[in-house]
Amino acid sequence: MLTANTALLREDDDDNLVDIRDYVAGQENKGLLRFLTCGSVDDGKSTLIGRLLFDTKLIFEDQLAALESDSKKHGTAGDEIDFALLVDGLEAEREQGITIDVAYRFFSTPRRKFIVADTPGHEQYTRNMATGASTADVAIVLVDARQGILPQTRRHSMIASLLGIRHIVLAVNKIDLVAFDEAVFERIAAEYRAFAEDLGFDTIRPIPMSARYGDNVIRSSGKTPWYEGPSLLEHLETVDIEAEADGKPFRFPVQYVSRPNLDFRGFSGTVAAGRIGVGERVAVAKSGKQTRIRRIVTQDGDLETAAEGQAVTLLLEDEVELSRGNLLVTPEARPHVADQFSATLVWFDEKPLLPGRSISCVPRPTRFRRR
Repeated sequence: MLTANTALLREDDDDNLVDIRDYVAGQENKGLLRFLTCGSVDDGKSTLIGRLLFDTKLIFEDQLAALESDSKKHGTAGDEIDFALLVDGLEAEREQGITIDVAYRFFSTPRRKFIVADTPGHEQYTRNMATGASTADVAIVLVDARQGILPQTRRHSMIASLLGIRHIVLAVNKIDLVAFDEAVFERIAAEYRAFAEDLGFDTIRPIPMSARYGDNVIRSSGKTPWYEGPSLLEHLETVDIEAEADGKPFRFPVQYVSRPNLDFRGFSGTVAAGRIGVGERVAVAKSGKQTRIRRIVTQDGDLETAAEGQAVTLLLEDEVELSRGNLLVTPEARPHVADQFSATLVWFDEKPLLPGRSISCVPRPTRFRRR
């Protein structure tokens, strides 16, 4: 692994120093994909993430030794490594063999960087699945090949759709337990496509796999010669989310007004959608007042353009009324401002929601209480 110390030790070696700088620059320029695993209990979500980390050589020797020890103590894979324990870190999760809270892991390949959220499959922890889905670009919906599509599979898919996820991987897992049967895979894929037809997904990629043994996880498996599509990792490295991001109108919530001196008045925040460039017109969402971008300032210097996900400070050509909580937007695509709205609610309480009852939001935004 290259480190800052390595760079300091090799300052006298220009070739090596250039190589290190190229490596760091390459890492910074990689695209980032956020995805989550979801589905019903025991469909293999945590095992799949553990297998991804293991097969991409991102587990250190001491972690592997601890995993082997934990597998003997808590694992459900007999004498083999239980990869689920890499992400199921809570003692309660290990004792029960289920995921309770969302676990995030970062890993990288030569083509892309990834942040994966391992979410619970148990019905009682569905609210935690919604938390993981709220920032994801892709959802991997796991299905046990022996069980097929279950109510929780449908529930998680609908939540993914409501939260704006447009790319689905249907991971038909444990295909080894049905003798790698193509007919089972095709039946589950057809049933899921029929169910998800009205959910608004742009892509649905069914992949037969065995997370436990690595079939079709990072490379194609010879045990499924009838499957001609990509492996899971190959698909994640190539799924196109940039075109979708570029097509969104510009949205910039102001988080802070920076005023270090009389000559500088900047509006700081993170670009929530779209992109903007110096000289382009923007509008204040509520008032409609228009101006142009004079500068885009960052800690590392000025930029010509800023895109979704970048934290920047915008300087405007005109003095406009703008403060924390306001929104800068594309003038031609201002959001609709209203004091009333209709919405689809995901109801997590075990008791049904009664029409006509008042509800009020509590600190966790995905939970409600009656009053």
